[in-house]
Amino acid sequence: MGTAAVAHTGRIIDAPHAGAVARFAVIGHPVTHSRSPDIHAAFAAQTGIALSYDRRDAPEDAFVPSATAFFEAGGTGLNVTVPFKHEAFALAGSRLSERAQRAGAVNTLWMEADGVHGCNTDGIGLVADLRRLGRQLEGKRILMVGAGGAARGVLHPLLATGCAALHVANRTPARAQALAALDDSGRVTAGDLASAAQPEGWDIVINASASSLGDAPPDLPAGLYAPGALAYDMMYGAQPTPFMRQATADGAHAAADGLGMLVGQAAESFFIWHGIRPDPAPVLDALRRSLGKRA
Repeated sequence: MGTAAVAHTGRIIDAPHAGAVARFAVIGHPVTHSRSPDIHAAFAAQTGIALSYDRRDAPEDAFVPSATAFFEAGGTGLNVTVPFKHEAFALAGSRLSERAQRAGAVNTLWMEADGVHGCNTDGIGLVADLRRLGRQLEGKRILMVGAGGAARGVLHPLLATGCAALHVANRTPARAQALAALDDSGRVTAGDLASAAQPEGWDIVINASASSLGDAPPDLPAGLYAPGALAYDMMYGAQPTPFMRQATADGAHAAADGLGMLVGQAAESFFIWHGIRPDPAPVLDALRRSLGKRA
């Protein structure tokens, strides 16, 4: 891939000097809705680590100066959300984990002596949440709807589980085919949304598109779900997403949103920064209750 991958065993951040508190933030645009400060505050309380974590809303054309200013002012780590994951990838240069190199995007940045480093924890978060939901991935047939940055970030972690087949369906088939071309295992196929139709159905259908940000599900054919199948939307909300409602009507055995993925990817970022794996379960439960109260 052209650069040496950065290995992660945790605790890549030196402890701050006595009396100092390590500073972290989530950066994006917009970012006021982000639950990352709540998640990392809960992880910190759980593990006894002192830190500060806030939100940084960067202008769409000023990610690099905003991130650079954060680190120059003594910041330790950044979580990166839309629309800056590709710019974060470029900012880290050659100091990328293997996961980030494969994803072509970065959602976790931190400063070391040789500069800013980057990793992508989205795929780890997704796989962990699917397993939390009781899903065995080995030997399963997976349909992924969407071929943007979210899909690319989870492609290789899904394949690493040993799934039997992964089909990428996208409104623009050329983008799906370009994503499939990143893998040479022969397990990845691609096509337009209509290509999602398969007589035997799928064991897991993942919505990695932005459709749930609107009020309509993706334009998928009916009959997608094999017996016992799960529909999983990377988006989340207080109520079932349009994709989840569509899947339930189409016969999905179960439907879940991406709140668990959000907490799971944050837990992996926390481990990279601090060398301690927090327990995501109580944090996820608290967030779910909070969303329910806001509904």
